[in-house]
Amino acid sequence: MTDSISLKKLDRGTLIACCLAVAAAQLCITVPSPINGNIQAAFGASGSQVAWVTLAFILPTAILELNFGVVGDLFGRKRLLVLGGFVLALGELLNATSQNVTMLWSGQALAGIGAAALFPSSLAVIAAATPEQKDRAKAVSTWALSISLASAVGPLSSGVLATVADFRWAFVPPIVLGVIVGVTSWFMVTDSKAPEGRSLDWPGQITVAVGLTALLWGVIEGGDRGWSSPAIIGSLALAAVALAGFVVAEKRSASPMFNLDLLRIPSFAAAAVVALAGMFGFIGTAYCVSIRLGAVMHLSALRAGMPFVILQLIPLLLAPVLSRMLTRVEPRWLLMGGLLPMAAGQFWIAALPITTTSLAAFIGPVLLLGVGFICVVSSLTSAAVNAVPLNMTGMASGATSLVREFGQALGPAVISAVAMSAASSALAGKLSGADAGMEAAAGPLAVVNAGSDAAREAAQAALAHGMALGVTVCGCASLLGALVTLVLVRKSTSRSTAEAGEPSVQPASA
Repeated sequence: MTDSISLKKLDRGTLIACCLAVAAAQLCITVPSPINGNIQAAFGASGSQVAWVTLAFILPTAILELNFGVVGDLFGRKRLLVLGGFVLALGELLNATSQNVTMLWSGQALAGIGAAALFPSSLAVIAAATPEQKDRAKAVSTWALSISLASAVGPLSSGVLATVADFRWAFVPPIVLGVIVGVTSWFMVTDSKAPEGRSLDWPGQITVAVGLTALLWGVIEGGDRGWSSPAIIGSLALAAVALAGFVVAEKRSASPMFNLDLLRIPSFAAAAVVALAGMFGFIGTAYCVSIRLGAVMHLSALRAGMPFVILQLIPLLLAPVLSRMLTRVEPRWLLMGGLLPMAAGQFWIAALPITTTSLAAFIGPVLLLGVGFICVVSSLTSAAVNAVPLNMTGMASGATSLVREFGQALGPAVISAVAMSAASSALAGKLSGADAGMEAAAGPLAVVNAGSDAAREAAQAALAHGMALGVTVCGCASLLGALVTLVLVRKSTSRSTAEAGEPSVQPASA
């Protein structure tokens, strides 16, 4: 049984509401970027605590997306879009009134739950209403463009508001947009669902939640506590056991939230790997740049946010040709055409001296990152959704969103650990007295903001080394994604199953 929808063609109101929904969710990811320095200064946060501001939003988004995909299939995606918009707005309201970093984490987590409903539901509604590949390519390109627009508006509004007022005002626009999403989805969305054979998979949900949370906590805290710490070893071991349990649970479930047979389709499996590697590198780079310009070089939130604005405005230039590219160019070449420029931009940023604060110096690498980002997001989404049977588009879109969001969560988690560990190692033995105690207690970021003049200079040099190493790792991740694309992604995608009405998933031929 294929997806049920009352219209055979995607109507404009539904497309507008879905684009607003994904824009609201993406906006919330980018809002903290320019104000990481403000958050660090206001709450005296360490590098790992600042990283958790973004991760507190992304983690519940990644964890809950697969089950929200199932909930949408069972009860209708329209309800999830409405609920997700209002929950997101409530979380952002908590952010706007936060008095400490813990309260900010709580608001981010609540908003992330709302985003977890918006990401897969918006894409699944579009996919269900566009059975023709050409129509789907146009709709998905518009959906992906909404992500880029939100990613541009987020740091711009955040930077402006944090510059002219308290940084908490940066969370007000997401509140308004979340309410708008809830209202427009209620009145404009044509509902769709695919309930046959679907049910909530609690063993799978619990194991994946425990596994991803333990993994990210271990990676982030490992840089501060030490990788040989019993707590870190235990956390990573728990993650391995829980994720293995997720695989077992999905294999045994009569109605898994993720059908592991989808991984037998080369284009879908490759899209998942590329989503993980590409978003890891992209958000990891954004984290390094935001810390570098805000917390280390002490630029205003507006100036710190300008590279992100330029980065996300680039896709506007590609919008007129993007949908045609998706139908005429093989996904392999579009993905590689995005990943390779991203890698070049990342290596370029890694080579820039830490004292570089001129916007002109960032234009070149930012242009490469912007072009790469929109090509990767658009083509990997199309590759993943087009590769699976039509009746599994909800599951596929949820899985793709999960991997993409987990990549975005893993980016700042790993890069924060890599950069801060390298900076601490470079700074070891160079400080004395109160400066040494400050570094031991709160890390290099605390020294560069509150140490003596000599200590600040030493901490800045150490952080330059750590940030360059972190962005280099991001560039290597993009190159890995390009290699996977070259080897696994092929022109043919598995649509024969859907057209034949078969319920099982067959692997596509290489």
